Amino acid sequence: MQRRTFLRIAGALPLLAAAAPPANVTLGDEIFLSQTWRELNARRVGVITNQTGVTSRLETLVDAIRHNPAIALRAIYAPEHGFRGDRTAGSYVPSYVDAATGLPVYSLYGPTRHPSEAMLHDVDVLLFDIQDVGSRAYTFISTMAYGMQSAAAQGKEFWVLDRPNPVGGTQVEGPVLEPSEESFIGLYPIAMRHGMTVGELARLFNDHFSIGAKLRVIAMHGYTRAMIWPDTGLQWVPSSPNIPTWQTTFPYIATGLIDNAGVNGGVGTTSPFFYAGGDGIDPDALAGRLNARNLPGVYFRAASWSPIAGFWAGKELRGVELMIVDPRTFTAVRSAVEILCAVRDIAPHQISIKEPASLDRDWGTTSLRLGLTAGKSADTIMGEWRPRLEEFEDLRSRYLLY
Repeated sequence: MQRRTFLRIAGALPLLAAAAPPANVTLGDEIFLSQTWRELNARRVGVITNQTGVTSRLETLVDAIRHNPAIALRAIYAPEHGFRGDRTAGSYVPSYVDAATGLPVYSLYGPTRHPSEAMLHDVDVLLFDIQDVGSRAYTFISTMAYGMQSAAAQGKEFWVLDRPNPVGGTQVEGPVLEPSEESFIGLYPIAMRHGMTVGELARLFNDHFSIGAKLRVIAMHGYTRAMIWPDTGLQWVPSSPNIPTWQTTFPYIATGLIDNAGVNGGVGTTSPFFYAGGDGIDPDALAGRLNARNLPGVYFRAASWSPIAGFWAGKELRGVELMIVDPRTFTAVRSAVEILCAVRDIAPHQISIKEPASLDRDWGTTSLRLGLTAGKSADTIMGEWRPRLEEFEDLRSRYLLY
């Protein structure tokens, strides 16, 4: 009897758990739910969202909307990794009817990446509520841009419910994407580390890149550019399978860019993006070379690891672990370039660019690959990016909200 009573109490514990602590930022979706929804005037809405589209109390936007019978929610649109965030990178995302809500979930990472006319037939306003990570090379902002394009073409309004940039809004790092390298992971010529929120990016895309949608950005309250994720007081929901924590967003912008040069970045381990190395590298030599560069905010520890999944699965790799001691000063893109140049200099056989087009696509430029293979220093490579980066910084300043 005592055991049965204990089990009943234990089963009830999640219902009694404390709510998420109050945050320092009021999200765009919370402003929408408390105030702006009234301006829909009974128009029908669709929501482009995934598991990150939650309030500060971790209620999903979809559930919160369904609790308000005055909002006519008609459809959900799912990006890469799916509505629930359970699909691996690059995996096909199907369309289906969601069992929990009874709503159609239309895939924007399947047969089409643009919401089609049929998908938007029953919708007047599209809402976008997805957490970005601050890197150009992340498909959610391309999904937003495609949604804006479809909304413009089909006469629908597009509302962005703004969210913080987890790596902050003050640092901007190149390269700026070259138009010849346009792809779904880099759609417009913006900097790799853009230092903007999704709402600010939407304003830039819509105006400067001439999407021309009827755009509305629901801005946050309490957010400042200097904030990184822990300053917001918000709880992190994994934005994709390899971004499990807010801390991961910082090295992602660095080592997420090196795998197509033949250097493993830790994907397939329990600490994705916190490693850099390969199967023929002296870890002490690499750590010594990188630490001698005195890069801000990071210390490189000689390390060994063996991925359990992916291309490198089961291989014994050696290199460095990125110990990001000060994320506020950490220069992610510079660190990536420094890692590649250091590997090239101490273990040139490790640099293996089997698909040049893929590396160029990842970086949005041919200059990284050409500079790396020509033996140029990290300073020289990054110096070549400076003129276009300054142009972007000037452009960016016109669209900032905070």
